[in-house]
This record gives sequence, C-alpha cells and structure tokens, in this order.
Amino acid sequence: MTVTNAPTTHTDTDTPPPPPPATITFEGKHGKNPLAQAGFGAMCRRLPTVLGHTARMTWAVDRSCVVLLLACQLLAGATAATVLAFTAQAMTHLLGTGTASERLHGALPALAVVTAAAGLGRISGALASYADGRITPRLMTEADIALVAAVCRVEASAYGEDGFADRQEAAEVGVTRTRLMVQDSQRFMAALIRMTAAGGVITALHPMMLPLLLLAVIPAGVGAVLSARVDYETHYLNVGDRNVRSMMRWWATYPRHGDEVRANGMTGYLVHWYRALSDRIDRRTLTAAPRMLRITLASSALGGTFLLGTWATLAWLAITGRVALPVAATAVVAVQTTLAALSQFVVHGAAMFHTSLYLADMRSFLDLAADRAPRRGRAAIPERVEEIRLEEVRYQYPGKDEPAVAGVSLTLRRGEILAVVGENGSGKSTLVKLITGILLPDKGRILWDGTDLAAADPDAVWKRTALVPQNFACWPLRTRENITLGQPRTYDDAPVWKAVDAVGMREAVEKLPRRLDTLLARELWGGAELSGGQWQRLACGRALYRQTPLLILDEPTSQMDARGEHRIFLEIKRIAAERMTIVVTHQLENTRLADRIIVMREGRVIEQGRYEELADSGGLFAELVALSQDR
Repeated sequence: MTVTNAPTTHTDTDTPPPPPPATITFEGKHGKNPLAQAGFGAMCRRLPTVLGHTARMTWAVDRSCVVLLLACQLLAGATAATVLAFTAQAMTHLLGTGTASERLHGALPALAVVTAAAGLGRISGALASYADGRITPRLMTEADIALVAAVCRVEASAYGEDGFADRQEAAEVGVTRTRLMVQDSQRFMAALIRMTAAGGVITALHPMMLPLLLLAVIPAGVGAVLSARVDYETHYLNVGDRNVRSMMRWWATYPRHGDEVRANGMTGYLVHWYRALSDRIDRRTLTAAPRMLRITLASSALGGTFLLGTWATLAWLAITGRVALPVAATAVVAVQTTLAALSQFVVHGAAMFHTSLYLADMRSFLDLAADRAPRRGRAAIPERVEEIRLEEVRYQYPGKDEPAVAGVSLTLRRGEILAVVGENGSGKSTLVKLITGILLPDKGRILWDGTDLAAADPDAVWKRTALVPQNFACWPLRTRENITLGQPRTYDDAPVWKAVDAVGMREAVEKLPRRLDTLLARELWGGAELSGGQWQRLACGRALYRQTPLLILDEPTSQMDARGEHRIFLEIKRIAAERMTIVVTHQLENTRLADRIIVMREGRVIEQGRYEELADSGGLFAELVALSQDR
C-alpha cells in the first residue's frame, strides 16, 4: 500500500493551510481492476453464469416463489405469442372484404382471445412482482449475514493483509446490489421469453424483419455494457477513498468522540477533510461522464439508423405487394412488441452484467474469507488446563520488517499469576494473542497441555479463554448481555450479579433505569450510558463471568479510580488458584500481586522474576519502576 500526500501550496501567512487527505493506492495483487483487460465477449459470456448463480441463490431462499416466478414468465411469453397470433387473425378480418359489421363480427372471436390473453399477461406480471417481493428481502438478508459471518470467522491475521479492507468494502456494495439482481434477472428472462414468442411470429410474417430488428437493438446493448464497464471502473478507483471516508465519517460523528472534536477545534478541519475527499471521489465520477455520453450517443445513433431501416423495409414490402395489407398491419404490431421485448432484453441484460460486477466482488471476498478461515485441526482441549507452554515462538505482522514476537519460550501453570510488562511496541499484546490462539506463530509451537494450538479446534480453545483486551468493546446491548455476551449459563441472574459484585458495579447497575435490562446505548436507542471506568469494570465482569482456565487482562484498570482498581486486583488474587492468569500492565505497582513478571523488549523476554528481584536488578524493570516513582 502506498500513501502519498498531495503537495501543499505555501502562502505568505504564518499558518499553513490544512493538508489535503492522503492519496491511498493499493499496489498488491488485489489493487488492479479485474475487468481492466476484459473484452466485450468475455463480459457477455458472464450472463449465463450470473443467471445460474442467481437461480441457485433464490432457490435456496424460497423454492415455491421461484416456481411461481418461472411459471409467470412462461405464462407471459405464451400470452404475448397468443396476442400476436390472434392479432394477425383479427387484422385479416378487419382489413378484408365485406361490410364493416361483417368484418367486425368476423374479428370478434380473435379480439376476445387477445383481450383475455392481455388480461392474463397482466395477472402473471402482478404475481411475478409478488414473488419478487418475497424473494428479494430474504436474499439480501442472507447475503448480508453471509458477509458478516465471513468477516467474523477469518483468521485475525487476515485483517492486516494487503487489500483486505478494500475488498470488504467492495463486497459491501455487492450486498446492497443483491436486491437488483433478482429484479433484473426476472425482467431479463421475461423479455427473453416475449422476444422469442414475438420473434417467431414476426419471422413467420417475413424472414427479413427479425434480423433487421436485432441490428436495431444490438448497438444499445453494446453501449449499455460499455457504460457499465466505465461505471465499474470508476467505482473501483474510488473503493479506497470511500472506505477511508466511511471510517472518518464514523469517527467524526460518533458521540463518544464529540468532546475531543469540539474542545480541540477539529470541526473545521474535519469538514474540510471530508469535503476534499468527497471532491476527489466526485472528480473521478465526473471524469467518466463524457465517456458515458459518447457511448450513449454513438449507440443511440447507430441503433436509430438500423431502426429506420426496419420501418423502411416494412413499408417497401407493403408498397410492393410482397406482403398483404393485413400482414403488414400485423407486422407493425409485431415489430413494436418485438422491439420492446428486444430493448428490455438488452437493457436488463446489461443491468444484470452491471450488477454482476459488484456481486462478483462479494463472491470473491466470501471466497477469500473462506480461504482465510481457521484450518487448524479438530484436536480437543481439556476442560481443566494445567499448563500452557511456548517454544521459541515467533510472529511477524504482514508488511512489517521486524517480528512483533521473536523467539519467546515460556511456561504458564494453573494457579499462577503472570504479569507482562514492557515499553510500548515491545510485543506484549501480540504475545497475548498468540497464547490465546487468536494468532498462530510463524515459527515455534504453543502447547495447551501438550496440544499444539495449530492442530486444536479454535472454538474449543476460545471456550476456555476469557480476555479483556486493551481496546474492549462497549456493546450496544443490555447490561445483562454485556456480562454474558449473549451466552447465559442459566435462566437465573445469580451468576450475572456475582460477576457484577466482583467488579464493584452493583450500585451503578441498580441505579440504571431497568437494572440488568437497561440498554447501554443512550446516543442511538434512548438507553443509558456508563463512564469509561464503569465500562472497563463491566468488561472485567464479563471475563470473570466466563470462569475459564485462562484469564487474560490487558491494561484492565487503565480507566478506573483507585477503589475500582483495588477491587479488581483483589478479585484476581482471590480466584487465581483455579486458573492461569495473565495481566498486561504499565502500572508496575500492580505487578506485586504476580507470582512472576516477564519484561519484554523488541519482541523478546529480557527479564523475569518476582517484583522485588527485578526492582533491585538494575535492568529495564528497575528503570521503569524508577521512572514511575519520579513524578
């Protein structure tokens, strides 16, 4: 990934103008438009695949409505053919010999059939719309859920891979376009059936008519497909900027950050930044507009020329007597019907192709996510873990020059409290992710009671893990669900209240409007809100609620007052005998409770021992203790 800043123009004032947004260019294998080298033929060959994929998706969602939809399409085609065939009969009578009443009387049976067929066609159209209305919402829901599940299930290391975030953004667009695919496919198939029926009738009238009509419509189809390609090219160029803009919009408008935005005077710059990035996206879109205009004008002119030739040919056939007048009159109706069906066929075919580009992004991302989902084996982990052992573990993040963890060997036993300290960037949080199996080492092994995490069932590992991360989530859920994370052990709230008491939150929870049933999302849903320290206590409470063999707390008390911090560490000490506990902290005084402390620097363990030993050793720990006391 390359990030460049646009040059700024210096002025005579002492204050420089706000810098424009950085230009983000992804240069990896996913940084190229997949259609950049695709020809027109290759793009058109996509349509059968798209139809097949759409049919499979809709069949999985609602089979009865798919059958109804297909029946309506076939009925629409049959009624269209019936209308044209009986129109020809009616014209023969109406334009034949005899009195007006005799001609009308002779045409009445055919006109009655035409009327009934037209009415039946309207009914079939209404039923098709009903079936579409039942299929589309569920199809969108399934696509959306599939995307969310895919992102949640990938290996954590995938988030840092080149282009992953942009491919996810492109897939999000594919989800929103899913609703169009069923509609476009339905209309495309309906137009195909009507065109086939009408084409058969018009070919029977005169074999020259259908080729001329095809010539009249094909330019519009080529233009529509080329326009779709230009539109997708613009979309692809804007993926990165739209992704960044979406993230900035969230951060700028999130109420939790409102104080920082206002008190630091960031409002003006944020609006400037957002406008500048939006202008850049708009420029790419506007640059494509002249190309789209040229394609539309050329295809329309060419199609109009061929259409004029179609009508001229029909007039010539009628004038020269090569077709009878009733046949010519029927041909006028048939040409109009066939032309409308051909136009719909081309328009909706191009729309299907256009939408398929975005759905291809979605399917491509789902394939990527499936490929990056954990494949570690199915080895079991015992309910009661006695020992975790790290053997020369090494891990390096994608795109980084140095490993975050470099050759760490460590053994942790049940009943032990291990404190992990070190300066920022020393590898503490990465070590925690490796111990829990969130990340797998590039080299070395991590063994839980002799079972290598690379061969273990990840769900079995995480079932035995409780983690309070440094950046914990403030879930927009009820208080109870923030403790249980939606996975209660019993119908009784006693275990929940026990966890609340353990972190000293009973008084605060009882003051909430609905206690455990209070929604903790005031800014969005009219619920209640907690302070930063209270949220952190709640995060510790849900880790304690899990009662797992491994408890990890990464800076668990950074936002708490002294009373809350003391309460948490007393609880950690009380329950330590039944589990392995890891505490990552910068507050070195808290490490006194640990049975062992390890000190990390540049991904390595450089010291370990008890507090008193390390404080008197003259090493990095002693230096950090001295700095913490010199305030």
